[in-house]
Amino acid sequence: MDFISDLRWRGLLHGMVPETETYLKSGMAIAYIGFDPTSDALHVGSLSQLITLMRFQRAGHKPIILVGGATGLVGDPSGKNAERTLLDASTLQHNIKCITTQLQQFLNFTDGPNCALLVNNADWMLNISFIDFIRDVGKHLTINYMMAKDSVKNRMEQGMSFTEFSYQLIQAYDFLHLYTTQNCALQMGGSDQWGNMTSGTELIRRRLGKSAYALTTELITKQDGTKFGKTEKGTIWLDAHKTSPYAFYQYWLNSSDADAQKWIRYFTFLNADDIAALEQLHAENPGGRPIQKALAREITVLVHGQKAYEQSLKAAEVLFTNDWSVLETFEESLFLSLFEGLPQAQITQEQWQRLDVLTFLTEATTLMPGKNKVRQLIQGGGLRLNKHKVTAENYAVSEAGLIRKQYVIVQKGKKEFLLCKLSEHGAASIPTA
Repeated sequence: MDFISDLRWRGLLHGMVPETETYLKSGMAIAYIGFDPTSDALHVGSLSQLITLMRFQRAGHKPIILVGGATGLVGDPSGKNAERTLLDASTLQHNIKCITTQLQQFLNFTDGPNCALLVNNADWMLNISFIDFIRDVGKHLTINYMMAKDSVKNRMEQGMSFTEFSYQLIQAYDFLHLYTTQNCALQMGGSDQWGNMTSGTELIRRRLGKSAYALTTELITKQDGTKFGKTEKGTIWLDAHKTSPYAFYQYWLNSSDADAQKWIRYFTFLNADDIAALEQLHAENPGGRPIQKALAREITVLVHGQKAYEQSLKAAEVLFTNDWSVLETFEESLFLSLFEGLPQAQITQEQWQRLDVLTFLTEATTLMPGKNKVRQLIQGGGLRLNKHKVTAENYAVSEAGLIRKQYVIVQKGKKEFLLCKLSEHGAASIPTA
C-alpha cells in the first residue's frame, strides 16, 4: 500500500487539507513532525508519531524531525486546560540532548535520497527579534483567525497568556522556514495539532502564495477511557532507565482485547495478512492472547531491541515456573524490574538468620497484615519462599536459601510476589509495603 492507503487501513488517518494525497502521490514528499522537549525522555504518547515518520520513510518519502528548542520554551496549549510550567534554559538543553539520542534510533539518517533530517527550531527562532517577528509573521494571521482555533477557544474560560497564544504563530513560522530551506511542503501530527498546522499552511499561502499541506493521525486512547500510556505506576517511557524493558513489555502484553486489536494496527508494521492470521488465532483461543503477545513482541523489539525482548519474555515465564535458577543469570536491573511496583522491604542478615516465617512476614518486613493471614496461607499451601513451599508455622526462613545471595521472594498464591532484600547491617533502605 502507499502511505495514505496504509494509514486508512490501519484506522490512523484523521484529516488532511485538500490536495495532500495528490502531493504524496506526485513523487518523493518531504514532511516533518515536531517534538517539544518537555521531558528528558520520550513516552509512548510519542510513539504513534515516530512510527508515522517510519511508515512515511519506508514509503519512499523524506522525513524531518523537528526538536522544539524554541517552542519548548513557550509551551503548546493544544489539548491542555491550564497553563504549562515554563522550562528553564538549562533543563531544556538537557531534555533536548536526551530525546535527540532517542529520536535517532527510529529512522534512517544516513543512507539514500530520503534519509531523515533532524533540526532544532532554536537555530532559526532565537535569532529573530520580537519586532521583526510580529512585523514579518504576525501581520499575516488575524486575531480572529487565531482565536477560531480549538487550542484557543477551549481555553477562553480559564484564560490564556500571550505566551501560549503566540505558540501557533511560532509553529506556523517553523513550517514556513522548513518550506523555504528544505522544500518541506507537508506537516504531520496528532489530530490535536490541526489548528497549529493549518496556521502554517495559511502563513505559507499568504506570505509566499504557495500551497502547503497538513495531515493528522488519530489520537490514541484506551478502551476504558483512561489516558493511553498511563498506568497506576505512572507514565510508560521509551527510556529503559525510566521504564524497564520488562515493564514496557508487560504494558502491551496486559492490554485488553479491544485495545490490542486496535494497537496491533497502530504500532506495528505487520501487514493485513499477518494481522488477519492473528485475529483468527485469537477467535479460536482468546485465552492464549496471540494478539497481545505479537503486539508486545513487535513494539519491545522496535524500542529496546531483540535481546531486551528475549530477556523480558524469559523473565515473564520464569516467575510462573518452578525453576528460578535463571534469575541468577539476569542483570541486576532486569532482576529488579520483575518486581517493579510490588511491595518490597529490607532486613539485616542477622534478622534473617534468627526469625521464623511468621515474625519475618508480619513484624520484620510488614509484608503481611497479621500472623493469622500467614497461617491461613500455610494451611492452604499457598505460601512459598524462593519457590520453597512453607509447610509449618515454625518454618525456618534460612532453609529457603537466598537468590543472588541477598534476596528472598515471597509468593502468595499463584500471582502475588513480594521482594525482600537482605543487608549486612543497618535499617531498611527499601520502603516497606
